[in-house]
Amino acid sequence: MDMVIARDGTWYHEGKPIRRPAMVQLFSSILLREDEEYFLVTPIEKVRIQVEDCPFLATQMEIYQTEGGQSIVFTTNTEEMVTVDSKHPIEVGSIGAENEPHPILHVRNGLNALINRAVFYRLVEAAEEIKLDGKGILGVWSEGSFFKLGQVE
Repeated sequence: MDMVIARDGTWYHEGKPIRRPAMVQLFSSILLREDEEYFLVTPIEKVRIQVEDCPFLATQMEIYQTEGGQSIVFTTNTEEMVTVDSKHPIEVGSIGAENEPHPILHVRNGLNALINRAVFYRLVEAAEEIKLDGKGILGVWSEGSFFKLGQVE
C-alpha cells in the first residue's frame, strides 16, 4: 500500500494527503510497530506503510496542578490524549548535523509522537532545573516522575 506518514504528521495515500480526520483516526487505531517497521493491521490483512519520523505529532499540551504535583497531558494530531507518566515518557534526543532537539512522547505500543516545536518551547518554559551528580538537569515533573529535557551548560 502506498501510504506515508510525513514528519509533520500528515498522512498520505498514493501521494495525496488524507484530508478527512476521521480516516486518519481510523488508520491510526490499527497502526502497529514491529521492530522498526509500521503496519496497518486488520483481521484480514497486514499492510506495511512508511513513517518518516514518528507516526503521531503532539500538537497541544496542558499542565494541570494536582494534589500530588502536576500532570502534563498532550493531545496528538489524531485527537488522542496522553498523560505523561512512567508508561508514557518524554525523551529528548537530537537529529541532524546541528544536533537539534528531537522530543518524543511514547503514546502506546511502541508508537511515539514527535512533540511539535511550539509545544516543545512551552514545555521548556515550564521546566525546572535540578542537580544530579553535580550537573544541572532541565526537566519537567508529571505524575510524580521527572522527565529530562536537557542538561544546563
